[in-house]
Amino acid sequence: MRVLGISGSLRRDSHNTELLRAAASLLPSGVEFELYDGLRDIPPYDEDVHSEGEHPAVTHLKERIAAADAVLFATPEYNHSIPGQLKNAMDWVSRPLADTPLKRKPVAVIGASTGMFGAVWAQAELRKVLGAIGAQVVDRELPVPMADEIVRDREKLESSGTHSLIVGILAELLETAAPVEAAAAA
Repeated sequence: MRVLGISGSLRRDSHNTELLRAAASLLPSGVEFELYDGLRDIPPYDEDVHSEGEHPAVTHLKERIAAADAVLFATPEYNHSIPGQLKNAMDWVSRPLADTPLKRKPVAVIGASTGMFGAVWAQAELRKVLGAIGAQVVDRELPVPMADEIVRDREKLESSGTHSLIVGILAELLETAAPVEAAAAA
């Protein structure tokens, strides 16, 4: 089984990218994890440009999603919503809707922020967008507040309960992906 991790943050020292790395370390043996790092390369969505052909960065993202059995998103919260670059990438991935690699793809959304709410609103918004695209969305939140204090410290990750929450959401994501993977193999 292969899980693709997509961070909604472009920042080099992103708490959300680090959260994905922490999640990757908690996956059961035999599960591969790939961290997608090309979000910065996705151009602004423009229907006129789309009609002329797909940008190579968009094709690459679609291929990575298609090759994965499940996708784990980690999103920061910007102005109580999804970062623009992540939403933009999902707009590209959703076109054409009938052929999106996210159709029936098991996905989960987690999020970290330096504030008290752990990107809860952004997670809800991203789950809504992914559902509209046709993904099979795990209906569970994993807010990580005070991420600047927790995410890079394994002891605090465990003592805050975040560690066990990550394990739980990963288990649900993999459980959702298992029948899809079995059907694809048949």
